[in-house]
Amino acid sequence: MSVESILRQVDAERMRSIPAGEIVLRDEGTRTEWKAEVGAFRLAPHPVTRELYHAVRGEVPESSAGPRTPVTEISWNEAVRFCNLLSQARGLRPCYSTGDDPDGLHVLCDWQADGYRLPSEAEWEYACRAGTSGDRYGDLDEIAWHRGNSGGEVHDVATRKPNAWGLHDMIGNVWEWCWDLYDPEVYGPYRVFRGGGGFDRPRGCRARCRRKSHPTFRIDDLGFRLARTL
Repeated sequence: MSVESILRQVDAERMRSIPAGEIVLRDEGTRTEWKAEVGAFRLAPHPVTRELYHAVRGEVPESSAGPRTPVTEISWNEAVRFCNLLSQARGLRPCYSTGDDPDGLHVLCDWQADGYRLPSEAEWEYACRAGTSGDRYGDLDEIAWHRGNSGGEVHDVATRKPNAWGLHDMIGNVWEWCWDLYDPEVYGPYRVFRGGGGFDRPRGCRARCRRKSHPTFRIDDLGFRLARTL
């Protein structure tokens, strides 16, 4: 498939319009809660695939997984660079300033730019829940690839039931990087990822579950999803 056809696919798989609202976030380790306002935005219906990543970057991490599986082994820094490259390829204004600091602390986000970016943590959980308040937006086996049904591998995107806002794989299949620092006073540059993966037990596959790592971290069940500011 050509680069042009892959990029047209970004338009064909239309990003979902997420209405404005608010969300109460909770860190289970510290038992703290905080409320966040969420403006209207757009979110991709599934994580970035290997074929889209290859079309934009000209390369993709080596794997036996198919082209329609979520791209993994991608660091937070690489996800940010991908967002800028895709924005440029689509004639949009990139959201991120970048540099060479491996900690990623040099990266700034222009939230008014019309290009692609990572969702904030508040946007991610708000969109995942889609108006629900429980651990998940549906039955785990119906909505997610997890340890109990994945066979120990990542699966093609959008092959499980979506939530009420048309978003697939928010729970399970792969974890997804978010924009936010996890807790800079304690963990420095570590960034948040959300959603659970295909190797996780049910406890890891919940709307509220938070994980973290350094922005250079790569692993075989961690990818990312695209957002845009309205």
